[in-house]
Amino acid sequence: MHSDTERCVRAVQSRDARFDGWFFTAVLTTGIYCRPSCPVLPPKARNMRFYPSAAAAQQAGFRACKRCLPDASPGSPQWNERADLVGRAMRLIADGVVDTGGVPALAARLGYSVRQVERQLRAELGAGPLALARARRAQTARVLIETSLLPMTEVAMASGFGSIRTFNDTVREVFALSPTDLRRRANGRARPVSGGLTVKLPFRAPFSPSNVFGHLAATAVPGVEEWRDGAYRRTVRLPNGPGVVSLRPQPDHVRCDLALTDLRDVPVAISRCRRLLDLDADPIAVDELAAVDPLLAPLVRATPGRRVPRTVDGDEMAVRAVLGQQVSTQAARTHAARLVIAHGEPISDPGGGLTHLFPDVTALAEIDPETLAFPRSRRATLLGLVAALPRIDLTPGGDWRAAREDLAALPGIGPWTVETIAMRALGDPDAFVASDLGIRIAARELGLPTAPAALIAHSAAWRPWRSYAVQYLWATGSHPINHLPTDSP
Repeated sequence: MHSDTERCVRAVQSRDARFDGWFFTAVLTTGIYCRPSCPVLPPKARNMRFYPSAAAAQQAGFRACKRCLPDASPGSPQWNERADLVGRAMRLIADGVVDTGGVPALAARLGYSVRQVERQLRAELGAGPLALARARRAQTARVLIETSLLPMTEVAMASGFGSIRTFNDTVREVFALSPTDLRRRANGRARPVSGGLTVKLPFRAPFSPSNVFGHLAATAVPGVEEWRDGAYRRTVRLPNGPGVVSLRPQPDHVRCDLALTDLRDVPVAISRCRRLLDLDADPIAVDELAAVDPLLAPLVRATPGRRVPRTVDGDEMAVRAVLGQQVSTQAARTHAARLVIAHGEPISDPGGGLTHLFPDVTALAEIDPETLAFPRSRRATLLGLVAALPRIDLTPGGDWRAAREDLAALPGIGPWTVETIAMRALGDPDAFVASDLGIRIAARELGLPTAPAALIAHSAAWRPWRSYAVQYLWATGSHPINHLPTDSP
């Protein structure tokens, strides 16, 4: 979008927050870059330059605005919508791949050469993977500086910087302030981290928390997830150790409380929480298309801004999808809880009732099929999936088409399971579970075709947002996935 100068100018002049994260505005006369909704008086159009990423603006010599904090805007929806090289690369960079393995690791995960990855990112985003990762580290550093009382050496480490000197230089270059000055400007917002770290997760309005939080709470696996005191809490397996995240909906953001084993996992934890709640979605584009269908329009008007509940771990979601085949939500939770108790890694949770990490593929490979309390065919399906997961990429940077093909080739994995995994684990915004019982009931109530083939044909008008159409169709029922819980466990 950054190349459409006229449209960008209009967005900046109207301070349109819908475009935050889509592009960044650099001002030639001040040397700063802003988000489109910056509250200061818009500059003259001739003094504006537009960039597709904060990293590109930084590389061009501009520093971040101190008023609108452009690095704190929601991420671009493109990186959740696109399955091409650039979209996959951006999701992997957000998941910390460059920080832990460098550009060669990123290229290897994508299946391209380092040169090809560098060229594609520079051509489209105006910055290479190192610069994009650096911008992400700077954003994490600012959050930690302003919200915690961590010593600056620990902030540098937690943000992914290799040295305190690089950390200091980057913060000064990006924000035109030293780390100490940034903390001073926080005006008392910083606090000790002995009980954990709290950050704000921004989103684009509208946002319907009852949809995404209701779903996560209703399907929560005991011991791994819970709804407690108005927050969804769960355990997470991170690169440097386990952690617990607590996510609480607020009017203009989601409060995220992190209790981590290693502060180096802060940026990865934040990225996975944003992905779990689908916070970088573009609800305006989704709802505008869905509302064109007269059968969906009343649902969109009733609860605009529905999101797709996703996952923090693709392998976990795949296993849970198989456990949920042809059974109720409660039965699926019971099956998953048994696996957790038998094979999950125990953790400590002083702040709640969480007890385990969901078992990883290595632990699941040790399952004795005779201990599984469901039909023999389902046992074979689960064991076949577990054996295949090491060669199926269900991470944020996975190839959606290849993963679908690999999953569909497994015995007992049909369209419902494939599309459920594509929607929630892979993050494909166009996945569509036409054979889902809740979808078929909604179709009948709304007067839509109920046969899967006919419903798929009708759903072509909802592309590329059919995963969101699923959320609106589910809203026609009384299932608890549509409602926030009112009490704690």
